[in-house]
Amino acid sequence: MSVRRRRPGVIALSLALIAAGGAGVAVLLLQVGDRTDVVTVVRDVQVGQILTEDDLGKASVALDPAVKAVRIDDLKSVVGKRAAVELKSGSMLTPSQVTGDSLVRAGEQLVPIGLEPKQIPATALVPGQKVELVQVPAQGAVDAGKASDAAPRTIDGRVVKASGAAPGTGIVVVDVATAAADGPTAAAWEAAGTLRLVLAAPDGH
Repeated sequence: MSVRRRRPGVIALSLALIAAGGAGVAVLLLQVGDRTDVVTVVRDVQVGQILTEDDLGKASVALDPAVKAVRIDDLKSVVGKRAAVELKSGSMLTPSQVTGDSLVRAGEQLVPIGLEPKQIPATALVPGQKVELVQVPAQGAVDAGKASDAAPRTIDGRVVKASGAAPGTGIVVVDVATAAADGPTAAAWEAAGTLRLVLAAPDGH
């Protein structure tokens, strides 16, 4: 008899659990409904590389309104544009990470510069960073105590891309955009081993 008296309570508890479970499902469905389809990066893309559909994918995320992401409906608008920064596989794409402009502007040339570990600034080199290319005397060309008092020759430049350190040597290759008239001079300094790169002040001076 005691078992039968408890049965209505068990049934009531079961109904309550079912109702609670149903509410949980409803909340889950609401959360799923709030998710947004966005564009993701499915493989690493270097700075300046043109984006293709093979570089991009789709993910459904709960997107905060403050987050500026490229929606999947806008996928076609970013295909064919260039990566303004290095894009990592698995990341979500944002509008500021792509550009329709060439990273080397009209009237400029691109000069690749190899930097040994001791020549690499402690401050990370990032696209858009203003730098100065400085010509220094060739090793052994100036005797000790006979250095020229003349100011070194410099060329203004802008970092377009900086590679990772090469295994073994640690050398970093930096692509620097200079005025077209200065490109051949900078390339000659680089070939002669007399070029050094220094960071310019934030105002470019």
